[in-house]
Amino acid sequence: MSYSSSSHHHSYSSSFNRHNSTRPRPHSYQQGPPTGADPQLWQWFCAVDTDRSGGLSVTELQDALVNGNWTRFDLDTVKMLMNIFDTDRSGTIGFNEFAGLWKYVAEWQRVFKHFDRDHSGSIEGHELTEALRSFGYNLSPPLLHTLEIRFASGVSSAYGPPPGITFDRFVRACVTVKTLTETFQRADQDNDGWIHLSYEDFLKIAMEAP
Repeated sequence: MSYSSSSHHHSYSSSFNRHNSTRPRPHSYQQGPPTGADPQLWQWFCAVDTDRSGGLSVTELQDALVNGNWTRFDLDTVKMLMNIFDTDRSGTIGFNEFAGLWKYVAEWQRVFKHFDRDHSGSIEGHELTEALRSFGYNLSPPLLHTLEIRFASGVSSAYGPPPGITFDRFVRACVTVKTLTETFQRADQDNDGWIHLSYEDFLKIAMEAP
């Protein structure tokens, strides 16, 4: 994962509501980085906080995160990361939350590079299969194919394999499988591999998926 330089700043309106009345007062930029903070990470955070609010909106965060091919992260992936790391539910990412997000994405990047066997910069079907199997998810070929198409970085053609999965979409694919599996396991109280769901429970699970 890379961060765009300050020369690539853009102004966007956040799609999340800001709750300034409940958010802790942000660390002043004039004070420099918080005690113990990585100076370079603080510099990146300041560069992408274009409105100087002390917190990153979803669009500021999207402008900061890029794939290896210099495309910005998919908006749905950015929203997923916001949901995970916006621990105070303010609708923005403060510096400490940003530091946790940075570490999380860096760890996923190491996983991505490990399974990108051909160093193409994207994950193909067989590489996705290997990655999920290493995480303990032994999915059927039809389901794996559905995942590959669902998270492909481009529109699938009627001819040839689906486009590869970029880093941002790979993270979301893995987190989606993990989240849905854990939801299923909580409902499967007798561990027989089957669950009974009402229509509304099914919709809730689908809508809460990353």
